Amino acid sequence: MGSLHDIQGCLVDLDGTLVRGRQVLPGAHAFLERLGGRFVIVSNDAEHTPLELSRGLKRLGLVAEQHRIVLAGATALDEIARRRPRARIYIMASKSLMSHARDRDLVPVQERPDIVFLGRDRHFSYERLMVAANAVRDGAELVAANPDLVHPGPDGAVVPETGALMAALLACTGPVPYRIIGKPEPALFEAGLALLGLPKRVVLMVGDNPATDGEGARGFGLRYFEVRNGIFPAIAANAPCRDAVDMLAFSA
Repeated sequence: MGSLHDIQGCLVDLDGTLVRGRQVLPGAHAFLERLGGRFVIVSNDAEHTPLELSRGLKRLGLVAEQHRIVLAGATALDEIARRRPRARIYIMASKSLMSHARDRDLVPVQERPDIVFLGRDRHFSYERLMVAANAVRDGAELVAANPDLVHPGPDGAVVPETGALMAALLACTGPVPYRIIGKPEPALFEAGLALLGLPKRVVLMVGDNPATDGEGARGFGLRYFEVRNGIFPAIAANAPCRDAVDMLAFSA
């Protein structure tokens, strides 16, 4: 058990921590309200833009402005745009991320891409898989938003995620190099920390997945609090994330 008395801000996971599907999880409203704006949502979401997600959360009663949201899909496209300006890119993801790519001056194409980008694609098909696999085999760089196989859905259901689609792609290409942007890789933690404007030593990562949230946070040098059954760190209005009670799962 570690002390949280010095925590000044939190990075907070989304799926399985604040929401499950379109349902807000117990304790989420109160937790974000008590943080008083000293948080950034850091999610492996590979389907939405921060603005789109902010509006969706508002409909559920959770207030999180777009500048307090870091998402794997949008962050991955931002990283591609910085690294390879105006790259030709085959996008296996949502229409929202297609628009986000265009806004970043990337060039979505169906043939001869420089990069194959894999997010959460609700229209994933054999035809799209064939195009992506052959592009990668022909030398296109492969970038995946996150490695998650599933995320938690309502009533204990699982929702297929980017990692499941990537497994299908790699089954066709064989072993090839690829880049992962989302947790547990450091990019989302770096972006969230920059938005908080705080040093690592006073920031807590709050999540539900020890393999992505936990390992990623500890690898990045952050303390980690695992939410179980909707139980969040005990906080005070003037000191977010104060000492947790003894039964809570906290990892230094």
